Amino acid sequence: MQPIARAFTRTTLAPWTCTRCTLQSQTKKSIRGYVTGGRYAAKARGKPKKRGRVVLAATTGTLGLTALAFQDETKHAYRAVQRTGRVAGTLALCINDYRVTLNKNEQLGDEHEEEQNQSLKACHQRCADRTLKVLEKNGSIFIKLGQHLSAMGYLLPLEWTTTFIPLQDKCPVSSIESIREMFEKDTGQPLSEYFSEFSPLPIGAASLAQVHLATIKETGQRVAVKVQHPALAEWADLDLGLTKFTFSTLKRFFPEYDLEWLSKEMEYSLPQELDFVREGENALRAKEYFSHIPELPLVIPNVLWSKKRILVMENVSGHRPDDLEFLDSNNIDRDDVSAALSRIFNEMIFGTNAPLHCDPHGGNIAIRKNNNRRGANFDVVLYDHGLYRDIPQDLRRSYAKLWLAVIDSDETRMRKYAKEVAGITDEQFPLFASAITGRDYTVVKSSIATAKSDAEKKNINDALGEGMLQQLVQMLGQVPRIILLILKTNDLTRSLDENLHTRLGPVRTFLILARYCSRTVYEEQVEDLKKRGSLWRPTSILGLLGAWLGYFRVGMKLEAFETWLKVQRVLGMV
Repeated sequence: MQPIARAFTRTTLAPWTCTRCTLQSQTKKSIRGYVTGGRYAAKARGKPKKRGRVVLAATTGTLGLTALAFQDETKHAYRAVQRTGRVAGTLALCINDYRVTLNKNEQLGDEHEEEQNQSLKACHQRCADRTLKVLEKNGSIFIKLGQHLSAMGYLLPLEWTTTFIPLQDKCPVSSIESIREMFEKDTGQPLSEYFSEFSPLPIGAASLAQVHLATIKETGQRVAVKVQHPALAEWADLDLGLTKFTFSTLKRFFPEYDLEWLSKEMEYSLPQELDFVREGENALRAKEYFSHIPELPLVIPNVLWSKKRILVMENVSGHRPDDLEFLDSNNIDRDDVSAALSRIFNEMIFGTNAPLHCDPHGGNIAIRKNNNRRGANFDVVLYDHGLYRDIPQDLRRSYAKLWLAVIDSDETRMRKYAKEVAGITDEQFPLFASAITGRDYTVVKSSIATAKSDAEKKNINDALGEGMLQQLVQMLGQVPRIILLILKTNDLTRSLDENLHTRLGPVRTFLILARYCSRTVYEEQVEDLKKRGSLWRPTSILGLLGAWLGYFRVGMKLEAFETWLKVQRVLGMV
């Protein structure tokens, strides 16, 4: 699942105040310059009567500079009104459009179901088109918001998600002049003091930051420098306030579609993503954790130093995981890449004290060729460590049991652990099961280890159009935030697997998931046996044996499947 994880509150006039103070200071200096120069000239020439002219000139200069100060504030205020007006105006149009459409559909009656669906789809498209224009014009945080909305296929109608897809490639690029100015302001030194070379053009740009290649002056090391867009600070508070206003207004007009939980999650997450010091700490923590699991082909660039808006790290590049041409031309097996991604993110979810990367989309992951790695001929490079969470141990264990029940198609256990993990009622369960798996409920009850058919995709999309969307929104509003982020990670990795167009389907990834879940349950069972006393007691030995056999059974299934894959490759069957 991909809940939006960014938000904003509070509006402030601080940027205006800073501008005024700066310009007032400059004005005072200018006044002293005019007055002092005038007095000196009058004394030298012996013409004190010209002092009046000097005062007049000083007064004129003061008024001129003051006018410039107010002019800057006026420009800022005007642009702020523009940004606010775009959001408020489009929101009003969309609310009215939906109210009119829903009223017409109600008048048509249930006998005109097809006409109702077409009318609603057209309304979706109109409102999505209007919103896209606002997101593009306002830019900044709104681009990031649109990027996340484009990935929320489980929650938004298809017309919305597909309309926002172009935002994935529409990220702002800040000028090198603004980057130089920000760098000097934040570090107290110009770029040239740290770097002998700094590429003026970024190698990558996102909604919140961009990355430049540079060479450290002292060591000659080639590095990647991540810098926040300087203009972001100017509008962040206002844009956060507008986002919160939008969701609260939607709730006021459509109480059944309460999306305020999204803005609350945004409010918590975005400040973390805007703090590059925190991101550096997260990266180093994840690097340390995975250094003890060398069999996983994960590479996390080393962080050299960081400031709140600047992050200097080791330069490690690669190709997007969905660059199939690169993978195929370098004999990198797509199925192996999918399996590696599955192992890495399942370790983050189920590993004891493991840090969870909560934004693993295609732009934050790269694949590079590595013929020297044992067991794989590639590395998985993971970027953007701004958003991390820690999963409580009890929740992790219950979540593992939930997935084991899903994989076993055991509906009774599924319902039990869905309630334990997320407070899901029996009535909500079918929808929840579809949401966490991305599959139709009928498939969940039989076997999810099968490829998704076109008919199943259509059924899911039609279900959202038939009223389940409202139920889904209400259900997600009560689910703990950490569960939403775990589900988001699951959903994004599942999407990465689909984009790789693997030949084996989802069987292998679900077997990998099952192994991590069974390991988690096994560790819990061993811990419980230790609490009861010595593991060498007959009852403890039997319990330990039973726990180990459950874990071993899942492991053997995966090993058998992996062995069969190797045989197929040798025989040229794959």
